[in-house]
Amino acid sequence: MGGRPSSPLDKRQQQHLRGQVDTLLRNFLPCYRGQLGASVLRQISPELEPREPAGCQLMRSKKLPRVREHRGPLTQFAGHPPRWQPIFCVLRGDGRLEWFSHREEYENGGHPLGSMALTGYTVLTSQREYLRLLDTLCPVSSGEHTQEESDPLLEMPVNFPLFLQHPFRRHLCFSAATGEAQRAWRLALQGGIRLRGTVLQRSQAPAARAFLDAVRLYRRHQGHFGDDDVTLGSDAEVLTGVLMRELLPALRAQTLSGLRGPGRNRAWVWTELLDAVHAAVLARASAGLRAFQPEKDELLAVLEKTLRPDVDQILRQQERLAGRLRVEVQRPLESCLRGKVDTQLSLVTQKLLSTMEAVLSAVQTLLAQGMDRLSRHLRGNSSGTQLRKEVYSFGEMPWDPELMQTCYHEAERSQGHLGQLVVPFGFFGTQSLVFGAQDLAQQLMADAVTTFLQLADQGLTTALDCTQAAQQLEKVRGRVLKELLEFEGDVLAVGSPALTIEGISKDIVQGVLLQRIDRELKKALGASDVSCTLDGCSEAPWDQTGVDEEAEAQRGTCPEQPGSGTEVQSLCPLPPPRTFRS
Repeated sequence: MGGRPSSPLDKRQQQHLRGQVDTLLRNFLPCYRGQLGASVLRQISPELEPREPAGCQLMRSKKLPRVREHRGPLTQFAGHPPRWQPIFCVLRGDGRLEWFSHREEYENGGHPLGSMALTGYTVLTSQREYLRLLDTLCPVSSGEHTQEESDPLLEMPVNFPLFLQHPFRRHLCFSAATGEAQRAWRLALQGGIRLRGTVLQRSQAPAARAFLDAVRLYRRHQGHFGDDDVTLGSDAEVLTGVLMRELLPALRAQTLSGLRGPGRNRAWVWTELLDAVHAAVLARASAGLRAFQPEKDELLAVLEKTLRPDVDQILRQQERLAGRLRVEVQRPLESCLRGKVDTQLSLVTQKLLSTMEAVLSAVQTLLAQGMDRLSRHLRGNSSGTQLRKEVYSFGEMPWDPELMQTCYHEAERSQGHLGQLVVPFGFFGTQSLVFGAQDLAQQLMADAVTTFLQLADQGLTTALDCTQAAQQLEKVRGRVLKELLEFEGDVLAVGSPALTIEGISKDIVQGVLLQRIDRELKKALGASDVSCTLDGCSEAPWDQTGVDEEAEAQRGTCPEQPGSGTEVQSLCPLPPPRTFRS
């Protein structure tokens, strides 16, 4: 369960997997190429639309999404045979977990005993729940009898466990010394999992948008018409997940019956086999996408150069084609929506809306508490050093997992309700929705904090005494909270059209459906005027260097994350210490 032995796959099996990946890429890349043109057109077409005054005035945070680095001692269930042993763990800012033999090895720059990108993992903190999970992986058949053996997971009581479970990768079993340490690690790990999972969804690069659309189109061609969480992760990880889902039934049929020993031992062997298959598929998929990169870059450049001069004509052509298709599908589509969608739409709208309202309300409350804390320190004649410390803490709020947990928890609470969408709609993507709501909460908090600090910096001068400075902060506080209230009703966004038959057909279906969604939202919100749209405020939540760099980070070449110590002071350089001298 810890250190990796030699691969359980022989050369013939590895060659077979490489062939499977090559076949997947041959079928997928034409979809990807086709969606690149549609994605570039989506990026260009808004430039032709008249510019409306921006409704949402929150300033954009320039910090890259990250998790706060977390480190400390843990015990790990690892080795062959596995046993509990002390280690020193480090969660990097890019969401990669590393573990060392001891703290000094880490501090001296030594190589870790192991590392893992956290994409797709789930954190469990119950030993009993984890053991039940192992039992379900390799259930004992009714006629099978196995000799009971001692279970090393139960030989040592684990009071504060941290089990990292993945559907296709080896499990990681850790234990903390205290409940407080366990909670801190759980929150940090969950942040790393979300950061790694939503890299493509956060990106506004045409290539990332095209890739996600191509994955959905490819899976529809394979007969999968539902929606799930397969698009969480980097490009190579997503394709690996797609293929692993296709391979899993055959792997189970060919392998499980041949495993011997107690059920949990067999479960560990099964996860190690899956991990070896996953590693082989991921390596081949990464190599294939890297080989495609030069062609993709050239194609994007050509598309940008050729589409932009003729975008008016292309959009008119698109509208003519959409009109013809609309005539053909309007009547059966309306009939289907009346029978299958209208009866469920109000319930779905309320579930999604209540989730977002709870998340945004938690952000507003947390932000108000932070701003009030700064005002109290000003009124209390705090020293310049203390005030600088408080400003730094305020600027770090979006990246503090303990503080932000109040916002994230509201999204997690909705997971059970969102699960009710499975039966009527075949929707299995609840984790993606929860991650999206949590990303939005973090992005909104980062933007609001940036706005407050910059407005405060503009209004605070050395001529103000502490009382006047606190009054100025109150005005800024009211302005920022007003922006958040304007944002609260805008929780859905509509994409731009794409010039492909599949894209136009999808837009027609979505257009009719979104008319109904819009009616339900207006009923629920009780308002017809919206001053701040998602297209203007959150459609581009993060400034980042591109999804490909994130993908490379997941393959082991992680770029350095920007430091945070100087960024807050550059956002709001404080007046000289004498202004706040007690």
